[in-house]
Amino acid sequence: MTSPHHELIRERAHHDRCRTALAALIEGAQDHVVTGEDVSASGADAEVLGFRLRSRAKELRELPEGPLFFGRLDFGAQRQTLHIGRLRISEHPADPPLVVDWRAPVSRAFYQAGARDPQGVAVRRRFGWAPGSRGDSADLTGFEDEHLDRGESRASEIVAREIERPRVGPMRDIAATIQPEQDDLVRGDLAVSVCVQGAPGTGKTAVGLHRAAYLLYTHPQRIRRGGLLILGPNRTFLSYISEVLPALGETGVRQSTLRDEIARHPVSGADDERAAVVKHDVRMAQVLRRALYARVRAEGAGPLAVPDGSYRWRVPEDELVRIVTEVRAEEPPYAVGRERVRTRVVRYVQDRAERRAGPRSDAWVRKISRARPVGAYVDAVWPRVQPEEVVARLLSEPEALAAAADGLLDAGEQKALLWAKPPRSWRSARWSAADLVLLDEVAGLIEHPQGYGHVVVDEAQDLSPMECRAIARRASFGSVTVLGDLAQGTTPWAARSWKTVLGQLGKPDAVVVPLTTGFRVPGAVLALANRLLERLDVAVPAARSLRADGELRIREAASDLLGGVVAAVRDALAREGSVGVVAADAYVPRVREALDAAGIAAAGPDDLGARVSVVPATVVKGLEYDHVVAVEPAAIVAAEERGLHRLYVVLTRAVAGLEVVHARPLPF
Repeated sequence: MTSPHHELIRERAHHDRCRTALAALIEGAQDHVVTGEDVSASGADAEVLGFRLRSRAKELRELPEGPLFFGRLDFGAQRQTLHIGRLRISEHPADPPLVVDWRAPVSRAFYQAGARDPQGVAVRRRFGWAPGSRGDSADLTGFEDEHLDRGESRASEIVAREIERPRVGPMRDIAATIQPEQDDLVRGDLAVSVCVQGAPGTGKTAVGLHRAAYLLYTHPQRIRRGGLLILGPNRTFLSYISEVLPALGETGVRQSTLRDEIARHPVSGADDERAAVVKHDVRMAQVLRRALYARVRAEGAGPLAVPDGSYRWRVPEDELVRIVTEVRAEEPPYAVGRERVRTRVVRYVQDRAERRAGPRSDAWVRKISRARPVGAYVDAVWPRVQPEEVVARLLSEPEALAAAADGLLDAGEQKALLWAKPPRSWRSARWSAADLVLLDEVAGLIEHPQGYGHVVVDEAQDLSPMECRAIARRASFGSVTVLGDLAQGTTPWAARSWKTVLGQLGKPDAVVVPLTTGFRVPGAVLALANRLLERLDVAVPAARSLRADGELRIREAASDLLGGVVAAVRDALAREGSVGVVAADAYVPRVREALDAAGIAAAGPDDLGARVSVVPATVVKGLEYDHVVAVEPAAIVAAEERGLHRLYVVLTRAVAGLEVVHARPLPF
């Protein structure tokens, strides 16, 4: 029997072989770019082939450095061996792989096999690597074997160490530590939409990103045609998750915020909360539809005379009214409706002409369609319009708003919507973030936006009904992965039911799957957060943690709150890992000044590599720190209507230790 030491030497040698093969793969991909230009039958073929080859070469060059495998499966008595890693590596395309991609069907057994159901696996091996390894084979420090064929089952110390490893810098992938219930979600069918209700620390964001990587691997052609979009709540969050997909070999995925997706203009205006709440209300969809289609008028334009050489074809007014009325009843996109009116007017003229003189040519039809009287008539009854014109008129003119909002919005809501100082024209308007949502709604009524084959939506509990509609328009022919936690909903319009959100996203049949086992947040921290959960008016199961480690401290600093914060940060710095100092937004400047005065260098939330970060409570969602210093919870709660939900978020950002510093009574 081979000794563990000699087995480790063999595994290191195999890793060296894999690195050599990967280097040759990268060099070969670049060579293919050069030779591929000479082997295509046509210029168009060469362009397509060249794009694909260059993309593949770019993806391989941009792979982050790191260990090339993290597990191994031995199958059956013959001990057929497969190493599992983040991408497939072989010395030649036709050769058996040195490393199998974690997304390949055969790799599923690594995550799903167990003593009760070995799935043909005799031994599952997990490899331990030095923290922060860049792929040096000497960093392979050990391994552990699980003999499933003998009924052996045990908790993995390697997995536990990886999960509990200090968190500094961007989010890491979890390909080596995916749990069976997470794997079921990751490998779900592309055609099926799913909603993950994930308690803090359950890995819902990682599941969503790994699902994206799995779909890209499993359905490359379909995803390439339709596209894949990752939507996060803000750019800080996107920076935090930015390295996960590249580490899994996927570099071409669009990661964006909804605001960036719908941004027809920069945000230069602001709404008070009442106006924002009304603008995000689903009733605004009907108000905007009425405002847009109020521009369409079937009657009053009179009959139409269309010139055809020396002859004029006459279209009676009642026939024109019928055409416009029928098109309006069909409810096509506004721009499509314009062209349908034009087409049916031309068809009416064509029918009359053909009865008189036989079939007409395509050129004749185009000439009639372009005739000035036809264009003028269409512009009169179904005018061209920009979304900005519709929204600006609605927010500037009380009469227009009253007509569109009749029976939908009360007088107080209408007053909240109106601009205090209307601009001279929509071109000089200062648009707020909520206005962008309204503009996108009207733009979607005029013409459907280009959609995606799959959309991953994170922190979805904070989406408003109107924001959900914006996403639904981009996923109308694709599927979605919805990630969130109702307990962490902090916007005034935050969801209280996933059924409602999924309906607004156009996916009412999506399955809601709860993740309640926390892998990152220590048990003591979750126990404190669960005390708040009972007061949040949301029906979600309490989280439980697999971790018995971690620290929870409560520091009362009645006479010197900032002094208490400095002391708490010093204590946290004595331990390994990142430190996040989270405070109500209004407290952040004072906290930073106190830390500066104490000689403690602190960065903002966007500096992901900083040892100490001072983070406003409103942007901490989705982020993690080894040690969190939560400053004056009562102030966090008092700062907004859903302050208790915000505090729940703050308390659950710690993955090693949480210290609560307070001068005022604690909300929990």
